[in-house]
Amino acid sequence: MKETPGPAGGAAPLPAVVLVLGAGLSLFQLWQAFTGTLGATWLRPIHLTWILVLAFVGARAATRGGRIRDSVLAVAALAAGIRVIGFDRQGIDAILYGLPLLDLAAGIVLLGLLLEGTRRRVGAVMSSVVVAFLAYNAFGAALPGILAHRGFELERIVRFEVFTGAGLFGLPLGVASSTVFVFVLFGALLESTGGGRFFIDLAFALAGKARGGPAKAAVLSSAALGSVSGSAIANTVTTGALTIPMMKRLGFSREEAGGIEAAASTGGQLMPPIMGAGAFLMAELTNTPYTRIVLVSLLPATLFFAGTLFFVHGLAVRRRIPVMASRPRIVPTLVEGAHFLLSIIVVVVLLLLNYSPMLVGAAGCVAVVAAGAVRRRTRIGPAALAQGLARGAVTAVPVSLACAAAGVVVGVIGQTGVGLQFAELLLGAAETSLLPALLLSALVALVLGMGLPVTAAYIVVAVVAAPALTGLGLPILTAHLILFWLSQTSNVTPPIALAAFAGAGVAGGRPMPTAIQAVRLALGLFVVPLLMATTPLIPEAGAVPGAAQGVAFLTGLLAMAGLAVALYGTGLRRAGGWERLGAGAGALLLLGGDPAVRLIGAAVTAGALIPQIRRDGRRDS
Repeated sequence: MKETPGPAGGAAPLPAVVLVLGAGLSLFQLWQAFTGTLGATWLRPIHLTWILVLAFVGARAATRGGRIRDSVLAVAALAAGIRVIGFDRQGIDAILYGLPLLDLAAGIVLLGLLLEGTRRRVGAVMSSVVVAFLAYNAFGAALPGILAHRGFELERIVRFEVFTGAGLFGLPLGVASSTVFVFVLFGALLESTGGGRFFIDLAFALAGKARGGPAKAAVLSSAALGSVSGSAIANTVTTGALTIPMMKRLGFSREEAGGIEAAASTGGQLMPPIMGAGAFLMAELTNTPYTRIVLVSLLPATLFFAGTLFFVHGLAVRRRIPVMASRPRIVPTLVEGAHFLLSIIVVVVLLLLNYSPMLVGAAGCVAVVAAGAVRRRTRIGPAALAQGLARGAVTAVPVSLACAAAGVVVGVIGQTGVGLQFAELLLGAAETSLLPALLLSALVALVLGMGLPVTAAYIVVAVVAAPALTGLGLPILTAHLILFWLSQTSNVTPPIALAAFAGAGVAGGRPMPTAIQAVRLALGLFVVPLLMATTPLIPEAGAVPGAAQGVAFLTGLLAMAGLAVALYGTGLRRAGGWERLGAGAGALLLLGGDPAVRLIGAAVTAGALIPQIRRDGRRDS
């Protein structure tokens, strides 16, 4: 294996102004990670201001007029950001008398520049979503029924969105300015030192014989790390820094690679033993022993990852991702680059020791550079290091903008109170039927998940929806497991999909298309809860998993395989139209509550999948 030092795999050097701004932002973020000097009220505005300036300065305008315009926008972002950073958030004058004119103008400019930066670097869809929510905030009084609210004046909207921690500078930007950024930087430095090439070659050596092998390795590694990391976003950026470049090199698009990693990392929160903080909270809310929750969660989590592997394989066959004709040999590859494993060991050990993801990512950045210095051919000088630092910041620009835009949407939901109103409305409409109640619970969880961390979203959804589900006959533990699974969906489901946005940042892809890929690959987040409700996948209170749970698990596997063929048109080979139709119809029947219907579904699905198993000349796997 040839080690390839140099900036980001030999990419062209960045312009001087971008180099200075980008490297400065990365050094600032590393300083903050190690010292923790600044609180969120300072860190988030500074981060966003820096990101906006970098976004406009780094734009490659084709004309001199375009360059002047972008420079003016960058200066405006800096001026507005400084005004917002210096705002006295402890005073009450703004509450009593409204924002001073200059602060109001700064807030409006910052929101406008965020919309423009998001339109350029994330896409028009995301910026349009933000505009629609802001319009709802201003003109909601004109709407009928429960969706109506009293409406808010411009000053109150700007004050809430910009000068509190509940909107623009809320949780989504907090995630981007801390965890996501340092792990994106970790990946950039890994590429700069040549460590990225080592891990790519190692993955090919281990999994190169399987179609889409590195993508499947990403799913399995995310299951292992996510089960203890406690954060889908941290898992995405941790393992994604290694797996996403592998998948891109294999032939997956940037959006597909980011989506695969985000889907797998979200599933990691469902895998025992830790399950984020969910298992511990569930134990308290349901009065169930923690060990019991871990035991009954193992089969559903395994089913999710089996389904994701089916989907990844179907995508690989559909995209004609080749099986490697030759692959690196494991031992020579390890001999050449084993010193890079030090950085991964540092990250994993610190995560297991429960250090904050931001500190872990920063320590990983230092460990990458130190590991590269062990050998002369992977040692980088100050110039290459500066390029790597700047490239990490440039890569983080779209994801930070997307998360800031998501924060505005979150702010509207919080300011108008539409989230809880929506929950009460939907669940009230499903009082007598389980399936509508499950579907509406999923929608409620998604809406609330836009504005809350996963753990908090689970608590709120459980308070609102668990009584309705148990009233319809579900055991309390089953109801809470279903709601906990559904509370994860906002990690990958547009328009607010923080894990997918993080995957897009690592992959250099477009956030919204990445989220679309992720939600398809994480379809098990919706399918498995339905199986929990309609089959004995979760054993009764006090019982241990047995034959009934085994049959339910096999039912789920068959349904997942059928859905993979229906969605991607491929299994072991290309599927015909009737095969896709039969596989999809059979999979849906397998999710029904009547055993006779499931039996018919199994026969239909099996009939559609049997042609995939025939070993003829058309086999693609």
